[in-house]
Amino acid sequence: MAPHRDPDCLFCKIVAGELPATIIAEDERTMAFMDISPATRGHALVIPRAHARDVHEIDTDDLKAVAAAAQVLAGRAIERLGAAGVNLLNSSGAAAWQTVFHFHLHVIPRYDGDPLRLPWVPAQGDMEDIAAAGAQLKG
Repeated sequence: MAPHRDPDCLFCKIVAGELPATIIAEDERTMAFMDISPATRGHALVIPRAHARDVHEIDTDDLKAVAAAAQVLAGRAIERLGAAGVNLLNSSGAAAWQTVFHFHLHVIPRYDGDPLRLPWVPAQGDMEDIAAAGAQLKG
């Protein structure tokens, strides 16, 4: 049975293969892909395959699966990208900076001396560098 999806949701379209993404990990419950407006090098998103608007709607088992996948990616960011630390960030609601209303967890590698202050102002990233970082983080 296919997971519940919202036909107007950007992330549901990525899960369905209708929109391109640099996918770096996936399993039966989750998908992880590179953020195209990265806060830092290696910034990725982990989502449930089933549509859930926010932390209040996500199925508990999907939330556990997303958290476990984010934990793996956080380790890869340190091991493979040389990050000194990692922020895991969820924004729930417009007032909390949520812009895509499909639950997602940001995995943001942090580097000594990086200038990022949260919230960052998303801007289009360098697609070649995003793809290169994605290749380092993949499987």
